[in-house]
Amino acid sequence: MILVTAAYGNQGRRLLPLLAARGLKVRALRATPGAEAQLRELGATEVVSGDASDPEVMRRAMQGIDSVYHVGPSAHPRERAMGLGAIAAARAAGVRHFVYSSVLHPILSALVQHALKRDVEEALVSSDLNFTILQPADYMQVLRYAQAFSSGEFAIAWNRDRRQSLVDLDDVAQVAVEVLLHGPVHYGATYELSAPGCFTAYEIGAIISAACGKPVKAVEVSPLARMSDHFRGQVLDADADYRLRVFTALQAWYSEHDFVGNPNVLRMLLGRSPKTLDQFIRDEFARLAPHA
Repeated sequence: MILVTAAYGNQGRRLLPLLAARGLKVRALRATPGAEAQLRELGATEVVSGDASDPEVMRRAMQGIDSVYHVGPSAHPRERAMGLGAIAAARAAGVRHFVYSSVLHPILSALVQHALKRDVEEALVSSDLNFTILQPADYMQVLRYAQAFSSGEFAIAWNRDRRQSLVDLDDVAQVAVEVLLHGPVHYGATYELSAPGCFTAYEIGAIISAACGKPVKAVEVSPLARMSDHFRGQVLDADADYRLRVFTALQAWYSEHDFVGNPNVLRMLLGRSPKTLDQFIRDEFARLAPHA
């Protein structure tokens, strides 16, 4: 059985159906109750609810598990504790293979979220578990492009002249399936996952404009506005200060540096060309246009 953490998040919702389609049994872990039916519809065989930073929750979640796919929830103040706890629980339960979804260039210690993912990577490499680490670039995000389709503005929280590599979440999920299905081939590997291209905000705006057939302007917004956009529809609680610190660090670093990835490893793992940003935006506009 495979354990998928943060199972109702961006990756989990894509990964569960792919694993179920291969006939694999999946235990889905979600922090809060309330999505059990949806997770089962997506393909989960079992559902466990609870905080992944709670050792007892992780002990229960790991029982009888062969492989783990661990995703740290985005900009969560206990993400490090969740990762370290998952590794400790996996060791105690005798898990065969631990797959960790990290981030491209976790060595960038100025980025708060990168630094904690680097710490989890270090603990995993030192754990004596069979491991695979995935390091995806920033995700191609439907919400941001959909807003630009309607508003005519593509909002970004850093210098619009800086370049950024991206990756399609569906391609990341396909790689995760490959790694989980053929574990021993991928033991000890760290894979950078990036689509072709590296874009300024102006270039992304031009791609959106070509897809929707109207002018789209790239605009720079504050980290607080970007955080509100990222967590739209969620309650910003006492953890909001930490999340703002994450986004402020992103804004500062991305305004001074390009965030560059290379598509070769992703192409190799997929056995095909990764989805490009142009393809992604055109596909999303075609999907959303009838409902606009």
